[in-house]
Amino acid sequence: MELSTTTLFILCLALTLTNAAPVNHDAAVDVALIVTRDSVDASLPDRCDGIGFDAITPDENGTTFFFRGSHLWKGFRGPAQLSNESFQQLDDIHNIGHVDAAFRMHNIKQEGDHDHMYFFVDDKVFRYYGHALENGYPKDIQQDFPGVPSHLDAAVECPKGECMADSVLFFKGHDVHVYDIATKTVKTKTWSHLPVCTSALRWLEHYYCFHGNNFTRFHPVLGQVSGGVYPKDARDYFMKCPNHGHGGGHTFLNCSDIKIDAITTDDAGKRYVFAGTNYMRLDTKPDFHAFPIARSWKEVTNGVDAVFSYTDNMYLIKGDQVYIYNAAAQYTLIQGYPKTLKEELGIEGHVDAAFVCPNDDTVYIIIGGTIRAIDLSATPRVVTQEWTLPFSDIDAALCSAEGINVFKGATYYHYESPMTLATSRIAPEPQHFNTAMMGCKK
Repeated sequence: MELSTTTLFILCLALTLTNAAPVNHDAAVDVALIVTRDSVDASLPDRCDGIGFDAITPDENGTTFFFRGSHLWKGFRGPAQLSNESFQQLDDIHNIGHVDAAFRMHNIKQEGDHDHMYFFVDDKVFRYYGHALENGYPKDIQQDFPGVPSHLDAAVECPKGECMADSVLFFKGHDVHVYDIATKTVKTKTWSHLPVCTSALRWLEHYYCFHGNNFTRFHPVLGQVSGGVYPKDARDYFMKCPNHGHGGGHTFLNCSDIKIDAITTDDAGKRYVFAGTNYMRLDTKPDFHAFPIARSWKEVTNGVDAVFSYTDNMYLIKGDQVYIYNAAAQYTLIQGYPKTLKEELGIEGHVDAAFVCPNDDTVYIIIGGTIRAIDLSATPRVVTQEWTLPFSDIDAALCSAEGINVFKGATYYHYESPMTLATSRIAPEPQHFNTAMMGCKK
Protein backbone atom coordinates (compact mmCIF):
# COMPACT_ATOMS: atom_id res chain seq x y z
CA MET A 1 0.00 0.00 0.00
CA GLU A 2 2.74 2.34 -0.93
CA LEU A 3 2.00 6.04 -1.12
CA SER A 4 3.89 7.72 -4.03
CA THR A 5 5.74 10.98 -3.59
CA THR A 6 3.02 12.95 -2.13
CA THR A 7 1.59 16.26 -1.35
CA LEU A 8 -0.77 16.05 1.61
CA PHE A 9 -4.05 17.81 1.05
CA ILE A 10 -5.49 18.22 4.55
CA LEU A 11 -9.19 17.60 4.45
CA CYS A 12 -10.32 20.99 5.73
CA LEU A 13 -13.94 20.43 4.68
CA ALA A 14 -14.94 21.12 8.24
CA LEU A 15 -13.63 24.63 7.86
CA THR A 16 -15.22 25.52 4.53
CA LEU A 17 -17.87 28.15 4.32
CA THR A 18 -21.33 27.00 5.28
CA ASN A 19 -22.52 27.03 1.69
CA ALA A 20 -19.77 24.67 0.53
CA ALA A 21 -20.82 21.61 -1.43
CA PRO A 22 -21.34 18.52 0.74
CA VAL A 23 -18.91 15.63 0.65
CA ASN A 24 -19.90 11.99 0.29
CA HIS A 25 -19.42 11.11 3.95
CA ASP A 26 -20.28 7.45 3.37
CA ALA A 27 -16.89 7.37 1.73
CA ALA A 28 -15.20 9.60 4.31
CA VAL A 29 -13.51 6.90 6.35
CA ASP A 30 -11.73 7.78 9.58
CA VAL A 31 -8.36 8.09 7.97
CA ALA A 32 -9.27 10.61 5.27
CA LEU A 33 -5.99 11.64 3.75
CA ILE A 34 -6.05 12.81 0.18
CA VAL A 35 -2.65 12.82 -1.44
CA THR A 36 -1.55 13.76 -4.94
CA ARG A 37 1.15 12.01 -6.89
CA ASP A 38 4.04 14.15 -7.98
CA SER A 39 6.64 13.26 -10.51
CA VAL A 40 8.70 10.52 -8.92
CA ASP A 41 11.99 8.77 -9.47
CA ALA A 42 11.05 5.63 -11.38
CA SER A 43 13.56 3.63 -9.36
CA LEU A 44 11.66 4.28 -6.13
CA PRO A 45 8.63 2.25 -5.00
CA ASP A 46 5.25 3.64 -6.02
CA ARG A 47 2.62 4.06 -3.31
CA CYS A 48 -0.14 3.50 -5.86
CA ASP A 49 0.87 0.02 -6.98
CA GLY A 50 -1.39 -1.61 -4.38
CA ILE A 51 1.17 -4.04 -2.96
CA GLY A 52 0.78 -2.86 0.64
CA PHE A 53 3.00 -2.03 3.61
CA ASP A 54 5.15 -4.30 5.78
CA ALA A 55 4.71 -2.11 8.87
CA ILE A 56 3.32 1.26 9.98
CA THR A 57 4.20 3.13 13.16
CA PRO A 58 4.48 6.69 14.50
CA ASP A 59 7.66 7.89 16.19
CA GLU A 60 7.87 9.75 19.50
CA ASN A 61 6.99 13.01 17.73
CA GLY A 62 3.86 11.62 16.09
CA THR A 63 5.30 11.36 12.57
CA THR A 64 4.01 8.18 10.95
CA PHE A 65 6.42 5.91 9.06
CA PHE A 66 5.26 3.46 6.40
CA PHE A 67 7.66 0.60 5.64
CA ARG A 68 7.94 -1.62 2.61
CA GLY A 69 10.99 -3.72 1.86
CA SER A 70 14.12 -1.61 2.24
CA HIS A 71 12.18 1.67 1.82
CA LEU A 72 9.92 3.84 3.93
CA TRP A 73 7.74 6.94 3.62
CA LYS A 74 8.05 9.58 6.30
CA GLY A 75 4.68 11.02 7.15
CA PHE A 76 1.83 11.42 4.69
CA ARG A 77 3.80 13.36 2.12
CA GLY A 78 7.16 13.10 0.42
CA PRO A 79 8.99 10.50 -1.64
CA ALA A 80 10.10 7.02 -0.68
CA GLN A 81 13.54 6.77 0.86
CA LEU A 82 15.79 4.00 2.07
CA SER A 83 14.99 2.94 5.64
CA ASN A 84 18.59 3.41 6.71
CA GLU A 85 18.34 7.13 5.98
CA SER A 86 16.07 7.50 9.02
CA PHE A 87 17.10 4.43 11.04
CA GLN A 88 20.71 3.89 10.10
CA GLN A 89 21.59 0.98 12.34
CA LEU A 90 18.56 -0.96 11.16
CA ASP A 91 20.23 -1.61 7.81
CA ASP A 92 23.84 -0.43 7.86
CA ILE A 93 24.91 -2.58 10.78
CA HIS A 94 22.50 -5.48 10.65
CA ASN A 95 21.85 -5.69 6.90
CA ILE A 96 18.09 -5.81 7.36
CA GLY A 97 16.13 -5.57 4.12
CA HIS A 98 12.63 -5.44 5.61
CA VAL A 99 10.58 -4.96 8.79
CA ASP A 100 7.96 -7.56 9.76
CA ALA A 101 6.05 -5.38 12.23
CA ALA A 102 6.45 -2.17 14.21
CA PHE A 103 4.67 -0.15 16.88
CA ARG A 104 5.18 2.76 19.28
CA MET A 105 5.01 1.73 22.94
CA HIS A 106 2.29 3.22 25.15
CA ASN A 107 3.49 2.73 28.72
CA ILE A 108 3.14 5.96 30.67
CA LYS A 109 4.15 4.22 33.93
CA GLN A 110 7.61 3.53 32.51
CA GLU A 111 9.11 6.74 31.17
CA GLY A 112 12.11 4.86 29.80
CA ASP A 113 9.83 2.78 27.59
CA HIS A 114 6.92 5.09 26.74
CA ASP A 115 6.86 6.35 23.14
CA HIS A 116 9.83 4.19 22.12
CA MET A 117 9.61 2.47 18.73
CA TYR A 118 9.88 -1.30 18.36
CA PHE A 119 10.76 -3.02 15.07
CA PHE A 120 10.41 -6.78 14.61
CA VAL A 121 12.49 -8.69 12.10
CA ASP A 122 12.27 -12.50 12.04
CA ASP A 123 12.97 -13.52 15.66
CA LYS A 124 14.62 -10.22 16.70
CA VAL A 125 13.31 -6.97 18.15
CA PHE A 126 14.98 -3.56 17.73
CA ARG A 127 14.14 -0.63 20.01
CA TYR A 128 14.63 2.97 18.90
CA TYR A 129 14.26 6.39 20.45
CA GLY A 130 15.15 9.59 18.66
CA HIS A 131 15.78 7.38 15.61
CA ALA A 132 18.78 5.82 17.36
CA LEU A 133 19.06 2.13 18.20
CA GLU A 134 19.19 1.70 21.97
CA ASN A 135 21.98 -0.11 23.77
CA GLY A 136 21.53 -3.85 24.06
CA TYR A 137 19.46 -4.19 20.90
CA PRO A 138 18.60 -6.14 18.86
CA LYS A 139 17.35 -8.84 21.23
CA ASP A 140 15.44 -12.06 20.84
CA ILE A 141 11.72 -11.25 20.84
CA GLN A 142 11.23 -13.57 23.82
CA GLN A 143 13.52 -11.44 25.98
CA ASP A 144 11.27 -8.39 25.73
CA PHE A 145 7.95 -10.02 24.87
CA PRO A 146 7.77 -13.55 26.34
CA GLY A 147 5.12 -15.66 24.66
CA VAL A 148 5.02 -13.59 21.47
CA PRO A 149 5.89 -15.58 18.31
CA SER A 150 8.55 -14.70 15.76
CA HIS A 151 8.03 -13.84 12.08
CA LEU A 152 5.11 -11.54 12.88
CA ASP A 153 2.74 -10.01 10.35
CA ALA A 154 1.80 -6.81 12.21
CA ALA A 155 1.69 -5.10 15.60
CA VAL A 156 -0.13 -2.14 17.12
CA GLU A 157 -0.25 -0.54 20.58
CA CYS A 158 -3.53 -0.43 22.52
CA PRO A 159 -3.71 1.87 25.60
CA LYS A 160 -5.82 1.12 28.64
CA GLY A 161 -9.34 2.37 28.07
CA GLU A 162 -9.29 1.16 24.51
CA CYS A 163 -8.05 -2.27 25.62
CA MET A 164 -8.55 -3.71 29.10
CA ALA A 165 -4.98 -2.77 30.04
CA ASP A 166 -2.01 -1.16 28.30
CA SER A 167 -1.33 -3.78 25.66
CA VAL A 168 0.20 -4.61 22.32
CA LEU A 169 -1.68 -6.58 19.66
CA PHE A 170 0.62 -8.89 17.71
CA PHE A 171 -0.79 -10.40 14.51
CA LYS A 172 0.33 -13.65 12.92
CA GLY A 173 -2.03 -15.18 10.42
CA HIS A 174 -5.54 -15.03 11.88
CA ASP A 175 -4.20 -15.24 15.45
CA VAL A 176 -3.92 -12.10 17.58
CA HIS A 177 -1.57 -12.31 20.56
CA VAL A 178 -2.63 -9.71 23.13
CA TYR A 179 0.40 -8.82 25.24
CA ASP A 180 -0.28 -7.20 28.64
CA ILE A 181 2.59 -4.78 29.21
CA ALA A 182 2.34 -4.78 33.02
CA THR A 183 1.98 -8.52 33.64
CA LYS A 184 4.00 -9.65 30.60
CA THR A 185 1.36 -12.24 29.81
CA VAL A 186 -0.17 -13.18 26.46
CA LYS A 187 -3.71 -14.13 25.56
CA THR A 188 -4.23 -15.49 22.06
CA LYS A 189 -7.41 -14.93 20.09
CA THR A 190 -8.35 -16.11 16.63
CA TRP A 191 -10.08 -13.50 14.46
CA SER A 192 -10.79 -15.54 11.37
CA HIS A 193 -13.32 -12.94 10.17
CA LEU A 194 -10.51 -10.40 9.70
CA PRO A 195 -8.14 -10.54 6.74
CA VAL A 196 -4.53 -11.43 7.51
CA CYS A 197 -3.03 -8.05 8.44
CA THR A 198 0.27 -7.16 6.80
CA SER A 199 0.46 -4.02 8.95
CA ALA A 200 -1.70 -2.29 11.54
CA LEU A 201 -2.22 1.28 12.69
CA ARG A 202 -3.88 3.05 15.62
CA TRP A 203 -5.04 6.49 14.49
CA LEU A 204 -7.31 8.86 16.43
CA GLU A 205 -8.27 6.02 18.82
CA HIS A 206 -9.36 3.76 15.94
CA TYR A 207 -7.66 0.62 14.69
CA TYR A 208 -6.91 -0.39 11.11
CA CYS A 209 -5.76 -3.68 9.61
CA PHE A 210 -3.96 -3.19 6.29
CA HIS A 211 -3.94 -6.06 3.81
CA GLY A 212 -2.67 -5.67 0.27
CA ASN A 213 -4.13 -2.49 -1.18
CA ASN A 214 -7.08 -2.61 1.26
CA PHE A 215 -7.71 -1.80 4.90
CA THR A 216 -10.35 -2.77 7.47
CA ARG A 217 -11.25 -0.96 10.68
CA PHE A 218 -11.68 -3.25 13.70
CA HIS A 219 -12.46 -3.17 17.42
CA PRO A 220 -9.21 -3.84 19.36
CA VAL A 221 -10.87 -5.98 22.04
CA LEU A 222 -13.58 -7.84 20.17
CA GLY A 223 -12.08 -7.82 16.71
CA GLN A 224 -15.39 -6.75 15.22
CA VAL A 225 -15.32 -4.88 11.94
CA SER A 226 -16.73 -1.43 12.69
CA GLY A 227 -17.43 1.97 11.18
CA GLY A 228 -18.83 1.07 7.78
CA VAL A 229 -18.53 -1.43 4.97
CA TYR A 230 -15.06 -2.97 4.68
CA PRO A 231 -12.59 -3.65 3.22
CA LYS A 232 -11.89 -0.34 1.53
CA ASP A 233 -9.20 0.42 -1.02
CA ALA A 234 -6.43 2.39 0.65
CA ARG A 235 -5.77 4.17 -2.63
CA ASP A 236 -9.18 5.82 -2.31
CA TYR A 237 -8.33 7.29 1.11
CA PHE A 238 -4.59 7.33 1.83
CA MET A 239 -3.41 8.69 -1.48
CA LYS A 240 -4.65 10.04 -4.76
CA CYS A 241 -4.03 7.57 -7.53
CA PRO A 242 -5.24 7.37 -11.14
CA ASN A 243 -8.83 6.10 -11.27
CA HIS A 244 -9.11 6.21 -7.48
CA GLY A 245 -10.44 8.64 -4.89
CA HIS A 246 -13.60 9.35 -2.91
CA GLY A 247 -13.67 13.14 -2.75
CA GLY A 248 -11.22 14.52 -5.27
CA GLY A 249 -10.00 18.02 -5.89
CA HIS A 250 -9.54 19.08 -2.25
CA THR A 251 -6.91 21.69 -1.56
CA PHE A 252 -5.62 23.55 1.45
CA LEU A 253 -8.15 26.11 2.62
CA ASN A 254 -6.93 29.68 2.81
CA CYS A 255 -6.67 30.87 6.41
CA SER A 256 -8.63 33.98 5.41
CA ASP A 257 -11.59 31.77 4.38
CA ILE A 258 -11.97 29.86 7.65
CA LYS A 259 -15.14 30.21 9.65
CA ILE A 260 -15.80 27.92 12.62
CA ASP A 261 -18.97 27.22 14.59
CA ALA A 262 -17.52 25.92 17.87
CA ILE A 263 -14.31 24.85 19.57
CA THR A 264 -13.57 22.99 22.81
CA THR A 265 -10.93 20.97 24.65
CA ASP A 266 -12.07 17.94 26.65
CA ASP A 267 -10.58 16.73 29.93
CA ALA A 268 -8.19 14.41 28.08
CA GLY A 269 -6.67 17.35 26.19
CA LYS A 270 -8.32 16.56 22.86
CA ARG A 271 -9.16 19.78 21.06
CA TYR A 272 -12.05 19.79 18.61
CA VAL A 273 -13.17 22.43 16.14
CA PHE A 274 -16.60 22.27 14.49
CA ALA A 275 -17.83 23.84 11.25
CA GLY A 276 -20.88 22.94 9.22
CA THR A 277 -21.53 19.23 9.62
CA ASN A 278 -17.84 18.40 10.17
CA TYR A 279 -15.32 18.46 12.98
CA MET A 280 -11.55 18.27 13.19
CA ARG A 281 -9.06 17.35 15.91
CA LEU A 282 -6.50 20.11 16.39
CA ASP A 283 -4.27 18.22 18.84
CA THR A 284 -3.18 15.81 16.09
CA LYS A 285 -1.11 18.39 14.21
CA PRO A 286 0.59 18.46 11.82
CA ASP A 287 -1.88 15.91 10.43
CA PHE A 288 -5.26 17.69 10.57
CA HIS A 289 -8.24 15.82 9.11
CA ALA A 290 -11.97 16.53 9.07
CA PHE A 291 -14.79 14.08 9.66
CA PRO A 292 -18.59 14.21 9.89
CA ILE A 293 -19.79 15.26 13.36
CA ALA A 294 -22.17 12.29 13.32
CA ARG A 295 -19.15 9.99 13.20
CA SER A 296 -18.47 10.62 16.90
CA TRP A 297 -21.75 12.21 18.04
CA LYS A 298 -24.20 10.24 15.95
CA GLU A 299 -27.36 12.00 17.14
CA VAL A 300 -26.07 15.40 15.98
CA THR A 301 -26.59 15.38 12.23
CA ASN A 302 -27.01 19.05 11.29
CA GLY A 303 -24.03 20.85 12.79
CA VAL A 304 -23.70 22.69 16.11
CA ASP A 305 -24.10 26.25 17.39
CA ALA A 306 -21.82 25.93 20.42
CA VAL A 307 -19.87 23.28 22.32
CA PHE A 308 -18.23 23.17 25.75
CA SER A 309 -16.65 20.51 27.98
CA TYR A 310 -17.22 19.98 31.70
CA THR A 311 -16.35 17.09 34.06
CA ASP A 312 -15.72 14.45 31.40
CA ASN A 313 -18.86 15.45 29.51
CA MET A 314 -19.18 17.36 26.26
CA TYR A 315 -22.20 19.63 25.75
CA LEU A 316 -23.26 20.16 22.13
CA ILE A 317 -25.85 22.89 21.57
CA LYS A 318 -27.95 23.06 18.42
CA GLY A 319 -30.96 25.36 18.25
CA ASP A 320 -32.78 25.05 21.58
CA GLN A 321 -31.46 21.51 22.19
CA VAL A 322 -28.57 20.45 24.45
CA TYR A 323 -26.90 17.07 23.85
CA ILE A 324 -24.59 15.79 26.60
CA TYR A 325 -22.06 13.07 25.78
CA ASN A 326 -19.85 11.16 28.19
CA ALA A 327 -16.27 11.50 26.93
CA ALA A 328 -14.96 8.58 28.98
CA ALA A 329 -17.47 6.28 27.26
CA GLN A 330 -16.32 7.28 23.76
CA TYR A 331 -18.92 10.02 23.57
CA THR A 332 -22.05 8.10 24.44
CA LEU A 333 -25.20 10.24 24.67
CA ILE A 334 -26.35 10.43 28.28
CA GLN A 335 -29.78 8.92 28.81
CA GLY A 336 -32.60 11.44 28.72
CA TYR A 337 -30.91 13.82 26.30
CA PRO A 338 -31.27 16.02 24.35
CA LYS A 339 -33.04 18.52 26.61
CA THR A 340 -34.02 22.12 25.93
CA LEU A 341 -31.74 25.02 26.81
CA LYS A 342 -34.34 26.13 29.34
CA GLU A 343 -34.37 22.74 31.05
CA GLU A 344 -30.60 22.29 31.12
CA LEU A 345 -29.15 25.79 31.50
CA GLY A 346 -32.09 28.01 32.39
CA ILE A 347 -31.75 30.20 29.29
CA GLU A 348 -33.46 30.79 25.95
CA GLY A 349 -32.28 32.22 22.64
CA HIS A 350 -29.77 31.39 19.92
CA VAL A 351 -26.41 30.49 21.49
CA ASP A 352 -23.45 31.82 19.51
CA ALA A 353 -20.62 30.47 21.66
CA ALA A 354 -19.92 28.82 25.01
CA PHE A 355 -16.84 28.00 27.05
CA VAL A 356 -15.70 26.68 30.43
CA CYS A 357 -12.27 27.52 31.80
CA PRO A 358 -10.02 24.82 33.30
CA ASN A 359 -10.92 23.84 36.88
CA ASP A 360 -13.98 26.09 36.87
CA ASP A 361 -17.68 25.30 37.38
CA THR A 362 -18.97 28.28 35.38
CA VAL A 363 -20.04 28.10 31.76
CA TYR A 364 -20.07 31.39 29.88
CA ILE A 365 -22.78 31.58 27.22
CA ILE A 366 -22.59 34.22 24.49
CA ILE A 367 -25.91 35.20 22.90
CA GLY A 368 -25.74 38.12 20.49
CA GLY A 369 -23.90 40.95 22.22
CA THR A 370 -24.24 39.57 25.74
CA ILE A 371 -22.32 37.05 27.84
CA ARG A 372 -24.01 35.17 30.69
CA ALA A 373 -22.40 33.19 33.52
CA ILE A 374 -24.12 29.99 34.68
CA ASP A 375 -22.99 27.91 37.67
CA LEU A 376 -22.90 24.30 36.49
CA SER A 377 -22.54 22.98 40.04
CA ALA A 378 -25.89 24.49 41.08
CA THR A 379 -29.35 22.93 40.81
CA PRO A 380 -31.32 24.30 39.13
CA ARG A 381 -28.94 26.11 36.84
CA VAL A 382 -29.64 29.80 36.46
CA VAL A 383 -27.81 32.87 35.14
CA THR A 384 -25.73 34.38 37.94
CA GLN A 385 -24.29 37.37 36.03
CA GLU A 386 -24.75 39.05 32.66
CA TRP A 387 -22.63 41.59 30.76
CA THR A 388 -22.70 43.45 27.45
CA LEU A 389 -19.85 42.72 25.06
CA PRO A 390 -18.03 45.27 22.86
CA PHE A 391 -19.04 43.31 19.73
CA SER A 392 -21.56 40.73 18.54
CA ASP A 393 -21.81 38.06 15.82
CA ILE A 394 -19.27 35.86 17.62
CA ASP A 395 -18.75 32.40 16.11
CA ALA A 396 -16.98 30.50 18.90
CA ALA A 397 -14.88 30.86 22.04
CA LEU A 398 -12.27 28.78 23.87
CA CYS A 399 -10.77 29.14 27.34
CA SER A 400 -7.42 27.58 28.26
CA ALA A 401 -4.62 28.20 30.74
CA GLU A 402 -3.34 30.91 28.37
CA GLY A 403 -6.61 32.85 28.43
CA ILE A 404 -9.65 33.17 26.18
CA ASN A 405 -9.82 33.31 22.41
CA VAL A 406 -13.04 34.67 20.90
CA PHE A 407 -13.45 33.74 17.24
CA LYS A 408 -15.19 35.88 14.63
CA GLY A 409 -14.79 34.94 10.99
CA ALA A 410 -11.14 34.30 10.17
CA THR A 411 -9.95 36.37 13.14
CA TYR A 412 -9.89 35.95 16.89
CA TYR A 413 -9.51 38.21 19.93
CA HIS A 414 -7.45 37.23 22.95
CA TYR A 415 -8.44 38.06 26.55
CA GLU A 416 -6.65 37.24 29.78
CA SER A 417 -9.74 36.06 31.68
CA PRO A 418 -13.54 35.82 31.54
CA MET A 419 -13.82 38.99 33.60
CA THR A 420 -11.55 40.87 31.19
CA LEU A 421 -13.78 39.76 28.32
CA ALA A 422 -16.97 40.59 30.20
CA THR A 423 -15.95 44.06 31.35
CA SER A 424 -13.92 45.25 28.35
CA ARG A 425 -15.51 48.10 26.45
CA ILE A 426 -13.07 48.06 23.52
CA ALA A 427 -12.14 44.97 21.52
CA PRO A 428 -8.40 44.14 21.42
CA GLU A 429 -6.43 44.01 18.21
CA PRO A 430 -7.75 41.12 16.10
CA GLN A 431 -5.40 38.23 15.34
CA HIS A 432 -5.59 35.93 12.34
CA PHE A 433 -5.74 32.17 11.91
CA ASN A 434 -2.44 30.61 10.92
CA THR A 435 -1.25 27.30 9.56
CA ALA A 436 -0.16 25.97 12.95
CA MET A 437 -3.62 26.53 14.42
CA MET A 438 -5.87 25.20 11.68
CA GLY A 439 -3.75 23.56 8.98
CA CYS A 440 -4.76 26.26 6.50
CA LYS A 441 -2.55 28.14 4.07
CA LYS A 442 -1.84 31.84 4.20
